[in-house]
Amino acid sequence: MAKRGHRPSQAVGNRPRFWGRHAVYAALDNPERTVRKLWITHEAATAIVMPKDVPTVYAEVADLARLVPSDAPHQGIVCEADPLEDIWLGDLIEQGRDDDRPLIVLDQVTDPHNVGAVLRSAAAFNALGIVTQDRHAPPESGTVARAASGALEVVPWVRVVNLARALDEIAEAQYWRIGLTGEAKVTLADSLKGGGKTCLVLGAEGEGMRQNTEAHCDVLARLPISNKVESLNVSNAAAIALYAVATRGD
Repeated sequence: MAKRGHRPSQAVGNRPRFWGRHAVYAALDNPERTVRKLWITHEAATAIVMPKDVPTVYAEVADLARLVPSDAPHQGIVCEADPLEDIWLGDLIEQGRDDDRPLIVLDQVTDPHNVGAVLRSAAAFNALGIVTQDRHAPPESGTVARAASGALEVVPWVRVVNLARALDEIAEAQYWRIGLTGEAKVTLADSLKGGGKTCLVLGAEGEGMRQNTEAHCDVLARLPISNKVESLNVSNAAAIALYAVATRGD
């Protein structure tokens, strides 16, 4: 496929290591993913069709625990894989040319748990993909994959050098860019009344969206939460916003 539009960042050199059934099974099932090595207990091996083309080591539970972070629930299976090939923003936009699947843009969301959870919600609500800035977002990792529960393998993830220029390219593709912020006067429901293609822009917890990112949104909108809480976790906000996009007009 031709490379179109805003270029992706440089690929991450280190091979991520995934653990747990959902993350590892999804990696093995993804034809775009090259799995280099698999560690598995004999018990876990009885539950899957073992891949014939992946070097496999049968190991004890304690051995697997040494391969992953101390609190990681590996469920008897760990793999090491190459990072997925970079996706160009223009190619992703082209994939959604004939439909209204929403795009998600994350502005300096660095917590891998949150990015993984956003990927999971993106898969659940059939988003076109997510876009992050390369230097202020986590790389592919076991933590992201675990939180994504398999969605890392099915939701396109574009990393860009300049988020503002990426938002310009998204606007040129006729997306309505909605920045979510608690200070906005317009509710998300009101901002969705026009229909059409939607790009949801969310900032990091605490700092929120940067001023330049807000300036590259068509409208700023808020979720109508009560004053009992100051804000929502970014992954929760993304899930609610994606649900609102999916059900508008119902």
